[in-house]
Parts: sequence; C-alpha cells; structure tokens
Amino acid sequence: MSRQIFLDTETTGLSPDSGDRIVEIGCVEMVNRRLTGRHLHFYINPERPNSEDAVRVHGLTDEFLADKPTFAALVDQIVDYCAGAEVIIHNAAFDIGFLNAELARCGKGKFTDHIDGVIDTLLMAREMFPGKSNNLDALCRRLEVDNSHRTLHGALMDAELLAEVYINMTRGQDALLIEAEDETGSEGQGGALDVAAIDLRSFDLPVIQPTPEEAEAFDKALQDLDKASGGKSLWKSLETVL
Repeated sequence: MSRQIFLDTETTGLSPDSGDRIVEIGCVEMVNRRLTGRHLHFYINPERPNSEDAVRVHGLTDEFLADKPTFAALVDQIVDYCAGAEVIIHNAAFDIGFLNAELARCGKGKFTDHIDGVIDTLLMAREMFPGKSNNLDALCRRLEVDNSHRTLHGALMDAELLAEVYINMTRGQDALLIEAEDETGSEGQGGALDVAAIDLRSFDLPVIQPTPEEAEAFDKALQDLDKASGGKSLWKSLETVL
C-alpha cells in the first residue's frame, strides 16, 4: 500500500530559529493515488504573538488562536497520523524546519524520524517548468486546478490544492498497477502460474475503431499529458518519424 500525506502549515513568521511557531496544520491522505477523505486539521495556540505580515497572509489573529490547543497537546495525534507515510509538501524546507523545531520542544526528535520520506513539489515544479513562477497559485493556474476560493492562505485548503496539483503533475506515473495473486487470492506469495501457450494467429480478431467521441476524449487526454509534462512528450516526434 502506497500512503502519502499532503501537508501544509501556517506560522507566526518566517523563522523557527527566531522563535516563530506553527499556528495551523492541515493534512490530506492519499492511498494508492486515491484521496481517502481522511484529513487532519488543527488551529494551534503558538504561545507567542503573530507578526502583522503573517496575519495578513493567513488571517489567524492572536485573539482567534488564544483558546486553541498548543502543539504539545496535539503532537501525538500529528505524529501518529503522519507515521510511516511519504509526506508531500510545497517548499518542504520551510514546513520541515518548523515541524522539527516544534517536535524538538516536545522531545520527539525530528519530523523525518517518523515518516517514510519527503517529496518537495516546489523542486518538482522547478524541474518541470524552469524559469516560470512555481508557487501554488501559479501551479493551480497552469495545471487547471480551481483555486478561485483561495483568498487567504489556509493549511487544509492549501494541502487539498496541493494534492490536486501533485496528481496532475504526476499524471500517468504509476497509473498501471498490476498485482499478482496466487490461486488462494493472497498477494505477493511468489507462486508460479502455469499458462498454456496459445497461437493467436488461429483467431480472426476484430478491430474495433473508436467512436468520434472516444477519439476526441483520447486526443484531449494526450494534450493534457503533454501540457502536464511541459511539452516533453515523445509521441509527437515518433509520429513525425513514422
């Protein structure tokens, strides 16, 4: 089972080394490239004032956060939710820096001690779209993800948008999953399967042409793949050769 967590945080400022803290965390779960609907979301009392610049970004005032639980009160739930997963973050160094600082205060080591790895979608986007703006809003526009409801930054909303962006960025990768089952129905047992050889030349196989609607849908899918790959698809050059 492939389990991935899309994670985002909002903070009181830009530097955990200067004492800035997390004020919101949002996580979205995906298993085998399917969103499960099992989210994790908390507003957090940072035990210190927000900076004015941060409030302009996320809108979470000191008054709103005053009665929210502290990170220490939530740390076990956060760690348990993320445990063993591959965590996907946009500009991962920022969020990981804050999570490491919060976990260190709680004596829980580093965030990466509890998970299976980190994917930084900002680095992915810079490789796919070099020289272009690759913040989350720009990627939503480029990959046709609706972010019209995003007026302020919000951790859960941004994690949900990131999940859609990532699915579009990786469309076609790992899409074909072939699982072998033995005759008892259990997976991964390594049993051999004896299949009799059949000469297909003895069959008169019909050729079924696509309907105009199916052909149009197929061409649209190819265009979407070409767009998502930044124009790096190879079939156009192969068509020229053929």
